[in-house]
Amino acid sequence: MKYAVKYIKNTFYPLIVPDALSLEEGQLVLVRTEKGEEALKVELVNSQISEQWEKSKNKPDPLTVIRVLTQRDLQTLDDIKKEEVQAFFKCQALINQHKLVMSLVQCRITFDRRKITFYYTAPERVDFRALLKDLTQVFTRVRIDLRHIGVRDETSLVDGVGICGRPFCCSSYLRKFATINVKLAKDQGMPIAPGKISGTCGRLLCCLTYEYESYIDAAKGMPPIGSSVMTSEGLGKVCYLNFMSGTVAVKMEDGKVKEFPKSDIEMVDADVNVEIDVPVINNAYDDDSSGIDIKQLEDDRNSSTGNV
Repeated sequence: MKYAVKYIKNTFYPLIVPDALSLEEGQLVLVRTEKGEEALKVELVNSQISEQWEKSKNKPDPLTVIRVLTQRDLQTLDDIKKEEVQAFFKCQALINQHKLVMSLVQCRITFDRRKITFYYTAPERVDFRALLKDLTQVFTRVRIDLRHIGVRDETSLVDGVGICGRPFCCSSYLRKFATINVKLAKDQGMPIAPGKISGTCGRLLCCLTYEYESYIDAAKGMPPIGSSVMTSEGLGKVCYLNFMSGTVAVKMEDGKVKEFPKSDIEMVDADVNVEIDVPVINNAYDDDSSGIDIKQLEDDRNSSTGNV
């Protein structure tokens, strides 16, 4: 496997190239897919990656190259892009006309113009039979597909950059969405603020699951915040836990806060006359998002349908 293309959700698909066809990296080729004929860019695959790919059991099925796009094909592709924009607004107008509770996300037309797909999100099931009837009158001699997707799927389609400064995980490599709840953020000592722990999709960040097991392992042997402990410098109360460094911040009886390795402290059943403040990190709310219900961020109903 020497060449591949990026297709659905930026997944690499190996190419089946006819013997008589010579390809170069960066060329646009016409490829036969399950949705129809699509124009995609050729990617040259490193030999080491190719070797690992061949061993993989979950690699996508290869796509067959029909031909390299000609100058005339490139003009056709440009026309199709313009038609997609026009089709999007025509469909949007019909959705408004029928007063349907659905949000149109994207419109895609195959290169052979045999199929047009409208991607939409909706909180509940939508009866779009009347809409489909009108669409068939507007777009004749073409197969129309109204495809319901989730809000996470929507973000993976539109692409973008996350708060980490890197491309969205869902549109670059993440294929399946794990169930995520606020507990994951709390256990990692993150600020429970919608603007800090939610993504563009309006749901909790997928990356909250990436290091969760490491935090749980690091938390083993850590005393709860507010517990009384004996340190090498006397009694105190735990006021903050630093999971990654394996240290515990303790407020001593003289009011000073000092850090100790978790192995150097011991929980005791004693009444230590020390007042601690609840860590700000667990109560930080953005001014512009304090009215958002945290439970809304956990709502995974229809957040991903796999219909992209």
